[in-house]
Amino acid sequence: MVPRVTSAAMTPFTSLRSILLLGAALCGGAAGAATQGSLGATSTGSISISLSVAGRVQISGLTDVAFVAVSPDAAAVSAQSLCVWSNTATKGYSVTASGSGAGDAFELSGPANTAAYAVAWSDVAGQSAGTPLNAGAALSGLTSSASSPDCSTGGAASSSLIVTVDPATLQAATPDTTYTGALNLLVTPQ
Repeated sequence: MVPRVTSAAMTPFTSLRSILLLGAALCGGAAGAATQGSLGATSTGSISISLSVAGRVQISGLTDVAFVAVSPDAAAVSAQSLCVWSNTATKGYSVTASGSGAGDAFELSGPANTAAYAVAWSDVAGQSAGTPLNAGAALSGLTSSASSPDCSTGGAASSSLIVTVDPATLQAATPDTTYTGALNLLVTPQ
């Protein structure tokens, strides 16, 4: 039978428990296990709380590209600034591009043939050139300067996407014909 403890007489067990509770309180309650209160005029218990945030990334601010009645004597280039945000410690991310051509190729489809295009990326806004992307292959080691997921604070954009159709492709295209396709961009936190 456990002896009853009163305020006038503390047992070694009660003293040890008091020391442990005091130690947990001084350490911010990081003991890792819940402690239960005992029956009395007041009762105190404690729990440990932990938080883990998953790595997340967001791409936004993209604009469709339309090359209209371009001259075939020079490359057609479209550069746009967009927002990529990452919450990792380094604000790092990778980008993988895939086109709508066979095997994710960067190709536009026309009625009689296809037209290839090239894609480049920069992790700095306002660029007209960047690192070439290969269809389906991740470009790693990029860093975001965005301070909010949609770049609504701290700058309107953080990255650049550059799409180029070279003169040889333009010269082989059928005049007055519209070629269409899609470009998918997958960003992953690093």
